[in-house]
Amino acid sequence: MIKRQQRFWHELIKSRTLLLMILPTALLCLLFSYIPMAGIVIAFKKYNYTGGIFGSPWAGLDNFKFFFQSGNAWLVTRNTALYNLGFIIIGNLLQITAAILLFEVGGKWFRKIIQSAMFLPYFISWVVVGSIAYSFFSYDIGTVNNLLTSLGMEKVDIYNTPAYWPYILLFFNIWKSLGYGTVMYLAAITSIDTEMYEAAEIDGANVFQRIFHVTFPNLMPTLTILVLLSIGHIFRGDFGMFYNLIGNNGMLFSSTDVIDTFVFRLLMTTNEIGMSAAAGVYQSVLGFVTILLVNYAVRKYDKDRALF
Repeated sequence: MIKRQQRFWHELIKSRTLLLMILPTALLCLLFSYIPMAGIVIAFKKYNYTGGIFGSPWAGLDNFKFFFQSGNAWLVTRNTALYNLGFIIIGNLLQITAAILLFEVGGKWFRKIIQSAMFLPYFISWVVVGSIAYSFFSYDIGTVNNLLTSLGMEKVDIYNTPAYWPYILLFFNIWKSLGYGTVMYLAAITSIDTEMYEAAEIDGANVFQRIFHVTFPNLMPTLTILVLLSIGHIFRGDFGMFYNLIGNNGMLFSSTDVIDTFVFRLLMTTNEIGMSAAAGVYQSVLGFVTILLVNYAVRKYDKDRALF
């Protein structure tokens, strides 16, 4: 026991520079991720401003009962999971495709220009994207409807038709994140040993054979990690995207309402902090369980690719 303690302090002193470098990040993580977890208790209380977080009366599971009995629990859970599943699958496929095309096609300057153009939407806020969407899809002044009327066709009321919005949301999410994901995959591709490509060329492999037999297998570790990290947020909708594109348009809630927008609207309309917190806890538990199950499945297949 004494020797173990001595080894611990020896390693601590030996690695003091590295530990000091990581200290600010550890403190920020503790401050913003762990200490606020004490606020989970609000989900089990009938919160009032007089008693505060710890002085308010207990409500037990009443807040959770309200959430599930409201009839919206399944709807918002389904929408959140399906949207994120689409973002993950289609987004990663397009990012990998774009990264491979940039790597295989075009010279150095061409690659830089296209990469910068693809990365630009990542820096545009969802408020601006919401305005862009409105300028395209507005019934009265939208570009789409102006084009339709100029062709002698009838206008389409997109903002009152829920069926269009899964495709619109999918498009804007992929458009905004494509450049960022492509950069990560492109970095992974450029780190692949060039001797593998040279050996494949000597063996007579064409471009497509090199992609399928060299690039794809070497991208799998990066893809697995990115997908696992994304799945951890599969029950968390991008509030900025959904709220700025949809707002409080009740006509679209059936196909666009996610847990985050539901919690926000519940808090704004009822001022019931406990009920909103209960929905947030439900969301966090679902995400936690999902990442554990998926990580367990990955470990069963290949433990070296699991997160933990």
